[in-house]
Order: sequence, then C-alpha cells, then structure tokens
Amino acid sequence: MIKKADSETRLFVLDTNILMHDPTALFRFQEHDVYLPMIVLEELDRGKKGVSEIARNVRQVSRFIDELVESSSLEQIKQGVSLTPPGTLSNLSDQSSGRLYFQTSTDSVKLPESLPGNTADNSILATVMALQKQVKDVRLVTRDINLRIKASILGIHSEDYRNDKVLDDVDLLQTGFTELSADFWESHGKDLESWQEEGHSLYRVQGEDVSEWLVGEFLADPEEENNDYIVRDIEGDSAVLERIHNYSSENNTVWGIQARNREQNYALNLLMDPQFDFVTLLGPAGTGKTLLALAAGLEQVLEHDIYSEIIMTRITIPLGEDIGFLPGTEEEKMTPWMGALMDNLEVLTMHDKSSQFEREATQELINHRIKIRSMNFMRGRTFMNRYLIIDEAQNLTSKQMKALVTRAGPGTKIVCIGNLAQIDTLYLTETSSGLTYVVDRLKSWAHSGHVTLQLGERSRLSDYAITAL
Repeated sequence: MIKKADSETRLFVLDTNILMHDPTALFRFQEHDVYLPMIVLEELDRGKKGVSEIARNVRQVSRFIDELVESSSLEQIKQGVSLTPPGTLSNLSDQSSGRLYFQTSTDSVKLPESLPGNTADNSILATVMALQKQVKDVRLVTRDINLRIKASILGIHSEDYRNDKVLDDVDLLQTGFTELSADFWESHGKDLESWQEEGHSLYRVQGEDVSEWLVGEFLADPEEENNDYIVRDIEGDSAVLERIHNYSSENNTVWGIQARNREQNYALNLLMDPQFDFVTLLGPAGTGKTLLALAAGLEQVLEHDIYSEIIMTRITIPLGEDIGFLPGTEEEKMTPWMGALMDNLEVLTMHDKSSQFEREATQELINHRIKIRSMNFMRGRTFMNRYLIIDEAQNLTSKQMKALVTRAGPGTKIVCIGNLAQIDTLYLTETSSGLTYVVDRLKSWAHSGHVTLQLGERSRLSDYAITAL
C-alpha cells in the first residue's frame, strides 16, 4: 500500500529504458517517489549480460537497488524504501528525499480491447492505471514515444526523462561567436587600451557587453570580415581582446588549406592555438569540420612538431545494415569507418605541387604519424602529447564523452567534431547528446573553444541538398 506523506508529492513510474539510459535516475526525482513495476525488474535482468554501455548501466542499477533493499524487511519494502543515494553519489543527497516502491501485488485493472497482447508496455500501462486508484498524481516516465502515445490515449499522464537534457532547446547552444554592434568601437574607443605582445595586437575594453561574453569566444566586426577578435580574458566589466589570424589569405594557409568563410577562420584559429586544449566543431555535412581538424593536426605534427602524432577515433554505428565482423588488426578493423579521414587526406595531398616521388614519400610519412584507434579500447589509456580527433561525436553519451576527454595527458589537444542533426544512437537527442553536454559544460573554461560552422563548402550539389532534402 502506498502512503503519501505530502499531497504535493508525485509518484513517478519508471520505464526500463530510463534506467538503462541513466543508472542514477532513481535519485533524480527530488522529493518525489519512484515506483518500479515488476516487469521492469524482469527486463533489467534480461539486459544485464554483455559489455555494452546499456548492460553496464543495468548492472549498476541492480547494485543501487540491492544497496537500498539489502537491510530492509518485507514490511519496510512494502511501505517504501528511502531513496538515500550511496556514497558514490553524495552530490545527489540534497536532491533525493523520496521513497522507492516496488510492485508487490497483481493489478486488477483490465486494459481496453484495443490494446491486445501481454506485452511489457501494456503491463506497465495496467500498473499505472491501478496506481491511479490509490494515488492522485501518478506519472509515467519513459523515453519510448509510442508508449507515451498509448498512455495519452488511456488518459495517463506521461513524460520524457528530462534530467539528462543539457538545454531545453538546441538553439540555445552557443555558436562560439557574437557580432559586435556597428558603433561598438566608437562607443568603447574612449577608454580603449591597446598594446603589442609577442606579435599579437591586444585591446582592453570596458562596458556592459563584457558580461555577455565568454573567454575563447569570437567577436565579429560587422564592418570588416577580416577584422575579428577573440576574447582572451575577462575581469569584471573589463575584457582583453586579441585580433585573430586571417587564415583566408593565400599567404597564410594551414597545410595548404585556407578558410573559405568566417566560421572556418574561427575554427582554424582555435585548432592552431596551443592555448586551447579542447575544441568542438559543430555543423552540417560539407562545412569542412574534418578537413580543418586534420589540416591543423598535420601542420602542428609534421611542420611545427608540437604534437607527436594524430589519433583519430569514432563510435562505430552503421548508417544501414551491419555487414558483420571485420578482419584484421584494430587499425584494419577501423579503416572502413574512417572513410572521412581517407577522403580528406586525398584533398590535403592534392595541394602538394612536388614530384610524384616526393608526394608518395610525404604520404608515407603522414600514414606513420596518423593512428586510427577504436573507442572500445580507450578506457584506462592516457594520451600524452597527442592530437586526438573524435569524429561523429554527436553519437556519444555524456558518460562516453567524459571517458574519452579524461584520457588526455600533458600536451594533448582534443578536437570533437559532429553534426547534431545526424544522431544515430538509441535514446539520444540533440539536447542530450554528449557533444552538446561538453560544449555547454566547458564553455566557461579558458582553454576550451567552440565554433558552429554554418556554410557548406563541399559542392553546390551538397549545399542545395542540405536545405532541400
């Protein structure tokens, strides 16, 4: 029997996919209570085997539940177990004060004939309908859209799991640059300080606009495209701006590549600046994300000797049907997934005007300094003095992204590239993607930079297809 201590306390019935996605979901409902139908425990038991992230999450949920009930009697379990987070989740102790209830009796509610079959979803719906007779405010939480539709048809309040959403709307994600007002320099020219430092032009400005800027953000001059700035430091209402390099000039290229638009110029400034240890590039297909990241990597590895080698990795999610196991070593297995790398290497070597022999020698050198690694074997590794490119990062969860970013040792730069419109991972959305997560969480760090590329530069067919298809 469920006893409600507070009439304002809600009872949330969790679907299995919530716990598979976030093992800590049990402790994310603040003062409200959580209910687990027996079919959810059955599905968790079936999903515990394997080495996938979902299987690991299921095993972690089982350990959490075991810690909660191990010292409780049957009567205490029927009355609800206090949702006290374990020591490893002490940061949630102020957020979780509800109780955990389990289904301990058979539901007597009969579903409409329009919902035939004894499926897991229908069993959960029957449980919620039975609970509605006991509790005033019962809500079903599931990531299954079809289950939410069926719940709405039956008059059951259902909702998506929102705790993992970084933003309410992906449009709120920063772009990495802000356009200055037309009269910015006139209004700020009175107290302007300027000086030269190691060949860079620096300016100190003051005003209300500073509070809206971030360190590492670009400021676009509306009057002149090649006169843009980057925010280097912010103290109160004062900010230090630095005039950025112009990589759109033929005399200032990166491995033969020059920026074709404003955003590409911003990206190259971040990629070529050793002060930025972590760089994220977002944008639709054809905006040059991989090409720019690879060109900057080759320039700094082979020409400037800043990093020892380039490491490229990505999550292996196929676009269509899986073709099965691939033969060979780790690098040979990853090669089919790295078609973007090979395509962009061809573009980069096309700029070489030397002889055939010299181009082949350069290609051989490049192949020795670029390593392709599987994401499956990253746990526990430490990369020192490497240039690490994480491709298709929009398909990573926040946990996977954290596991990869924390691999960075001294002297390592990590570049994450992806397109939030092309997410293939189950249960991930634009607002819950690991790529969105790191962009938002690291936006205030002085050594992190981000740019959203907007203009396609692949071909006129690609540009038109992006907007028309």
